[in-house]
Amino acid sequence: MTSMDAARKRLERRAQELDELLARLEEDDSAIRADRADTTADDEHDPEGSTLSAEWQQIDALRRAALVERSDVTAALDHLETGTYGICVRCGARIPAARLQARPGATMCVSCAELVSR
Repeated sequence: MTSMDAARKRLERRAQELDELLARLEEDDSAIRADRADTTADDEHDPEGSTLSAEWQQIDALRRAALVERSDVTAALDHLETGTYGICVRCGARIPAARLQARPGATMCVSCAELVSR
């Protein structure tokens, strides 16, 4: 198996994991929305535990992060198809294999990523 085949397999596996996570989060979101619609659920004044609003915000934050990562994985799969996977979009250098192992959707080498994050 070539390194690109292994990368494709990792990306496809991660895409599937993210799709499953997004489906679970959607179910949780629907349940929270149904509970919030119940006018008898006055959890805003419940001193024991988190409120429905807090739970919904947490689910929403997780969902948004998963959507961003899913988009990155989709883009990485597209880069595999075009032969540009593993090439830094900023400087054109090869992205080290260890970085791609840790972050399969990485589009920049470590040096460029550090420069951009400053």
